[in-house]
Amino acid sequence: MRKKNIVITGIGVIAPNAIGKDDFWNALAEGISGIKPATLLDTTYFKSKLAAECSTFDPKEILGPKGLRNLDRATLLIASAAKLALEDSGTSVNEENTGDIGVVTATTLSIASDIAEFTKEVVQDGPGMVNPALFPPTTMNFPSSHLAIRYKIKGFNTTVSTGYSAGLDALKYAVDMIDSGRAKAVLVGSVESFSFSSFVGFYKAGFLAGRKGEELSSPFDKRRNGIILGEAATVLVIEDEEYALERKANIIARVLSVKAFFDAYRNADYDPRMRSLKRSMIRVLESAELNVEDIDYICAAANSVKQQDKLETEAIKDVFNIYAKKIPVSSIKSMVGESISASGGLQAAAAVGAIVKGFIPPTINYQEPDPDCDLDYVPNVSRKAGVNNVLINSFGPGGNNTTAVISKY
Repeated sequence: MRKKNIVITGIGVIAPNAIGKDDFWNALAEGISGIKPATLLDTTYFKSKLAAECSTFDPKEILGPKGLRNLDRATLLIASAAKLALEDSGTSVNEENTGDIGVVTATTLSIASDIAEFTKEVVQDGPGMVNPALFPPTTMNFPSSHLAIRYKIKGFNTTVSTGYSAGLDALKYAVDMIDSGRAKAVLVGSVESFSFSSFVGFYKAGFLAGRKGEELSSPFDKRRNGIILGEAATVLVIEDEEYALERKANIIARVLSVKAFFDAYRNADYDPRMRSLKRSMIRVLESAELNVEDIDYICAAANSVKQQDKLETEAIKDVFNIYAKKIPVSSIKSMVGESISASGGLQAAAAVGAIVKGFIPPTINYQEPDPDCDLDYVPNVSRKAGVNNVLINSFGPGGNNTTAVISKY
């Protein structure tokens, strides 16, 4: 059972369809997609042409012009999201409180392009001519470390690299650290940058939409045939409720519980019975002391992969029984694509928006119902609703399954 009440006091979002939490919430409510033809790479020789890039993102507008030259895209994204989150939470880091504030950042694939760039220069120009500034971003913890250095945060600093579920896994880590008394507040970051390396990897593995069907992100729709790869960065400021009240913070929502379980099944495949996803949903409800009928909205992990969307639907039906068809389920990935480690952070930000603004985000591009996916997916248009408790699922073919419950304060 939870030792402390954990609250959210600030959110920073850099998403393909909006920058800033309020614009992000508005974009979701209006069903605005950030999926467009890719601009960060040449797709001439690929059947897949689309991406969910943060195309309007200019780090200079948020961070200023200085000190950015040697930072990779993932670090620029997360540092920008962190500044927005700190401003939103009214958090001022100083020598008195810096030791009580921690940082945990979810990222998995972003270093692929940095490693490729560094290796390319080593091979082409030789080790004697390589630019040493290219090496630090090849380390997985570079974005998280830079975030802490930039904002002078001296508590713990951790990087979580569990792939699809990393955003919610980082949230769980942060909650556990506050529960254990290791921190009073934590910046929970999640970031993934779009790159040629990741695009080619997912394309060759057969995961991208457009290779075997229409190129679109259409979770739960019969036409779905793969993901639209994306990028994003989010930072949530979470705090011990007592600490937040003491500093008179504006509390936005509560984190009731986060649970995670692993499918020891096969590499890059799904457990057809989804035992660990069901277990994570059951345990998170138990920990949050909620019944299935208390959930007002399920923010799904569905990413337009045929098997993933079907299996999540089946898992929800098994856990929620007769209530499964009464609870709206939607996937924001229809609008922001699949950003792997950053997806859980985007879902958490969306969940808070649903609570604060009183709406259910839609699943856009929904045209052809699939008999295997037969729940209420809030097709194409958002829905006004009173939302008190949101259950968030995050999983992929790697075996990690994480579920969170975020609630009204």
